[in-house]
Amino acid sequence: MMVTTRDLGFRYQRDWILRHVDLNITEGAFIALVGPNGGGKTTLLKILMGFLKPTEGSLNVCTKAIAYVPQTLRFDKQFPISVLEVVLGGRLHALPWHGRFCRHDEELAREALAEVGLTELEKAPFGSLSGGQAQRTLIARALVSHPELLLLDEPTASVDIQAEADIYALLSSLRKKKTILMVTHDLKAAIERVDQVLLVRGHVTALSPQEVCEHYAVGLYHPPLIQVKK
Repeated sequence: MMVTTRDLGFRYQRDWILRHVDLNITEGAFIALVGPNGGGKTTLLKILMGFLKPTEGSLNVCTKAIAYVPQTLRFDKQFPISVLEVVLGGRLHALPWHGRFCRHDEELAREALAEVGLTELEKAPFGSLSGGQAQRTLIARALVSHPELLLLDEPTASVDIQAEADIYALLSSLRKKKTILMVTHDLKAAIERVDQVLLVRGHVTALSPQEVCEHYAVGLYHPPLIQVKK
């Protein structure tokens, strides 16, 4: 198992965000995390990354090679940073004492850009990219560290239909090579590609894609969560 939790819970002061979370996530799985705002999706990702410590229960993540892709990168679009330099940000852990990336790091960054289909834009200003191109650049920044566990927070939010298709095609190509947990509100688009759906709303309910009802697929989080066989 890549990730295992037993009766995991987390609270901020007196308010419980997550309770009684039991997970068994296998290596190479592609999983969608869905649920209402405030349900605990981001908190769960922060726990898996080690940014938050569970209040109760146990957590076992069988790798330290974890990468995170945010929904957006907030920065001054006039700041003079190239696409290649953004991707090299994923190699900061390997930066030597003299503060300059070596040729090997640049080669890895170019390989990551090739993987996401942005080789021709390596010298372009990051601020000039479209939403989809920027998101693929952030995925390349994550991939350059060769993670075994890839966490993404709504990677297709605020991008057009073609960019969404490109991102899903990219993630599908990584399937089985990496364990992928993706927060999404667009379950209808994700459900055909993922192995499992985790509903996060204070607790976590694991479902197969076939168990998700039509109402639930468009964001109406109500019981029952599974389809009734006719």
